[in-house]
Amino acid sequence: MLLWLMKGDRMKKMNLKLGCVADDFTGASDAASFLREQGIKTILFNGIPREELTESCGAAVIALKSRTAPVEEAVRNSLEALEWLKTMGAERLYVKYCSTFDSTKEGNIGPVLDGALERLGISYTLLCPSLPVNGRTVENGCLYIKGIPLHKTHMRNHPLTPMWDADIHVLMKEQSRYPCLNLSVKDMEEGREAVEEKIKSYARGKEHFYVIPDYYREEHGALILSCFPALPLLSGGSGLLSVGGLCGDPEKWEEDEGRGSAGKTLLLAGSCSKVTLEQIDNYRRTGNDMVRIYPEKVLSGQQSPESLWKEAGRKDKVLLYSSDSADHVKEIQEKGKERVAEMLEQTMAGLACLAQAEGYTQIIVAGGETSGAVIKGLGYRSYLIGKSIDPGVPVMIPTENRRLRLVLKSGNFGQPDFFDRAVKITAV
Repeated sequence: MLLWLMKGDRMKKMNLKLGCVADDFTGASDAASFLREQGIKTILFNGIPREELTESCGAAVIALKSRTAPVEEAVRNSLEALEWLKTMGAERLYVKYCSTFDSTKEGNIGPVLDGALERLGISYTLLCPSLPVNGRTVENGCLYIKGIPLHKTHMRNHPLTPMWDADIHVLMKEQSRYPCLNLSVKDMEEGREAVEEKIKSYARGKEHFYVIPDYYREEHGALILSCFPALPLLSGGSGLLSVGGLCGDPEKWEEDEGRGSAGKTLLLAGSCSKVTLEQIDNYRRTGNDMVRIYPEKVLSGQQSPESLWKEAGRKDKVLLYSSDSADHVKEIQEKGKERVAEMLEQTMAGLACLAQAEGYTQIIVAGGETSGAVIKGLGYRSYLIGKSIDPGVPVMIPTENRRLRLVLKSGNFGQPDFFDRAVKITAV
């Protein structure tokens, strides 16, 4: 508290309207991109900063690696990140998770949010994973992907976080200590006062709880914010972050996005999502150079970052990928799920470091865990957010190296021709 009082006046000058904590790096870049699209100067931090915020910005996003971390670690890191943002003067806080709500029965979304409500002394927050522009919608408390219930989509076979139900109430019942209230579009259209009365009635006898608003059309985002204009903590996917006004009216940022000279491009794909597999096939059909990474060969030592780099031949643009079907991934994971994932991530990070050392100026990565490993390997701590390749997938410029352009996407994001367009947009 003393730290907050001592820094209060100075932090007000930093103009930090929104502080966001995301559960992985691609989720953080997704969130940051929607804020940047509104002209808000946005800085993304890789991990919890150990120093004060020194650059004025309208929004700050902290990327954690808490989506698949042990529950206690996820809660501890998330709360520490929220407290740092609050200390730096953030007027509003946001807990960002995937728009497919991918979490196991043990967590981590429920435990993190329970901890946040308790630590911040807030009675309730929203559960709002919707992102209609990417086909993620919520209606009557259920989550859909392009109109299909979550657990009936390809996400039911996700190797790390398989989706077993579409009803957010059911998902949260396994994870959280607190109940949920559905809020329909009709409820919200009755106006803020009616919504407040409904919530007040529901809150009787409850220490904490969650509200799940309908959000199946893009215009519903503004409707939701009109009903909750001052809620200090929000949670969800990037749908609400894409709505103007969430950050108030911060000064618009028109600064140059730090373009460097065009150079060679390395593409890496570790995601096994259906979307990324289609993108890899599309990139192959357009005649581009590709090298496959085999988990078995990585485990046996037959493939290493150095041998793969030699095989890739230092071409002007080349894609190296370990992405495979969910069934084959499960087969490989029988040899040790955590060991396989860790070795593949280390291999991808090693390739990114080799590319940077040889002067590559564009690095494009598909997959949340893969992106996190690459970012850790490169070692940069903060990024300015530039233009987007697809909704939720921005170009990022390390503040410590303005010549390098990074694109890191969630496995489920992007159009089929994503890789081709990402190469063209970054090479300018």
